[in-house]
Amino acid sequence: MPFLERHDGCRLYFEVHDQREPSTAPPDPSPLLLLEGMGGDIPGWRRNLPHLAARLPVVAYDFRGNGRSDKPDRPVTITTFVRDSIALLDFLGVARSHVYGQSLGGMVALEMALTEAARVRSLILAAMHAGSTGAPLPGRWPKVPKDKPYLALYSDAFAREHPDHVAEDILVGSQNPQPPYAGRLQWEAARAWDAWDRLSRVACPTLILHGTEDRLIAVENARRMAAAIPGAELVLLEGAGHVYHSEQPAAADGAVLAFRSRVEAGAMNAP
Repeated sequence: MPFLERHDGCRLYFEVHDQREPSTAPPDPSPLLLLEGMGGDIPGWRRNLPHLAARLPVVAYDFRGNGRSDKPDRPVTITTFVRDSIALLDFLGVARSHVYGQSLGGMVALEMALTEAARVRSLILAAMHAGSTGAPLPGRWPKVPKDKPYLALYSDAFAREHPDHVAEDILVGSQNPQPPYAGRLQWEAARAWDAWDRLSRVACPTLILHGTEDRLIAVENARRMAAAIPGAELVLLEGAGHVYHSEQPAAADGAVLAFRSRVEAGAMNAP
């Protein structure tokens, strides 16, 4: 299995997906780097990878503390994840990439665009906020059964109407469980990070995705970020929850690919 060993000995599991037809594939396009959420792993993108990789190369990896990557019991920061991401791009010989982050991954993606701007071709921020201190909270914490906290990841209607879909997600996600200490370390990293007052410095084309029924991170965060990032596009997925990419994969992938095509065609330039 492909691993990158970091300077501190932490091994990061990664995958490269590219199912483009050779006759139609443009030479050396900037790949799409997928950055997962807290406690997530690459199989969490399984509904998206086939569609995305049919159009462009996709690099996905498990954050330290997630999936098949190592889970050292040491403090981490958002910068730690940025450095891991840059190290992986260096290892693969990638100069610039489209960076697509969901939830915690969105925080890492945004920090990459702010501190490693030369490496980011475009930015896709999904189901996230730009820091806990300024983040609008949902009107109320989702009421879900104590033995089924994962239901909060989905819109109420989707969880009620598609129990088999949710059950499959939970089964797949349970194959490489995250130990509690690793989740706590990621949560602490997210809580210590803030970028609200730096959003105007983002200097690459940016797409912001959010489900309108996200019960963990209020959709108002997406609207605020779109207003603050120069030239940002905003796509709201009607009725989708926090894991919008599982609930509405075709709509989410379509928005990402359309945005990426405009960027690569030069229809969107850096602000």
